[in-house]
Amino acid sequence: MSTLTLTPTKMRRGVWEGMISNSQTGVPQVTVTHLDKPVPGFELTENKDENLWLLQVPVPVDAIEDGVQIFIICDAMDGTQVGHFTLIAGEALGDDIRVEMELLRAELDMLKRAFRRHCVETA
Repeated sequence: MSTLTLTPTKMRRGVWEGMISNSQTGVPQVTVTHLDKPVPGFELTENKDENLWLLQVPVPVDAIEDGVQIFIICDAMDGTQVGHFTLIAGEALGDDIRVEMELLRAELDMLKRAFRRHCVETA
């Protein structure tokens, strides 16, 4: 069981960020992988005021492509997965449930406007 807890915070300018808390003392030991290969260049920065560590993972350019890309963050001490983040791009989005929900919301908004207009015209 890992002593690390990861809380995702944001992705900005190609860098994913999360906060790591550690129930043990010392620098958290983590690995970040994509397609079972190590992701280079990630950084851990201590936030002494809150006893947290900022994890910054720059997304490699060669990992940005059509489909779903998953980055796995593990505790290097015991191999336990403590979190992950996902990138979705390209044609894979066409079948994604979130895209379908946005289309349904747009259609529902259109129907609501048409119904309200009909009610005003027939009143």
